[in-house]
Amino acid sequence: MDSLLRDVRQALRALRARPAFALTAILTLTFGIGASGAIFSVLDAVLLRPLPYQTPETLVSLYESELDAGTRASNAFPVSPATFRDWRDRTKSFSSIAAYSGGSLVLTGGEPERLG
Repeated sequence: MDSLLRDVRQALRALRARPAFALTAILTLTFGIGASGAIFSVLDAVLLRPLPYQTPETLVSLYESELDAGTRASNAFPVSPATFRDWRDRTKSFSSIAAYSGGSLVLTGGEPERLG
C-alpha cells in the first residue's frame, strides 16, 4: 500500500510539471471512454437486447415485388395502404399484421407543415 501511495504522488508531480501533456491525456481518456460508452449503448439497444415481443423469431417483413422480364430478379417495394388493407382483411397465415412508415408527411390545406 505504501508503494502505491508513493507511485501516485510521483505521477501527480510528473503531471503537474507538464500541464499541457496532462490536459491532453485527460481529454483523450475522457473522449475515448465517452465514445466507447455511447457506441456500447447503441449496440446494446439495437443488437444485444431482445425485441419486446413474446416470440420475436416469428416476426417477418413483407414487401411487394415485381419480377423483371428477362433477369428473374425482383425489385422490392413498400406496401401501399390499399394492399395492406387487403392483406389484413384476407390473410389467414398471420396471427396479426401491422404497417409502419419510416418517411415523413406534409400536411397541406394552408401553410404546408412537415409531420414526423
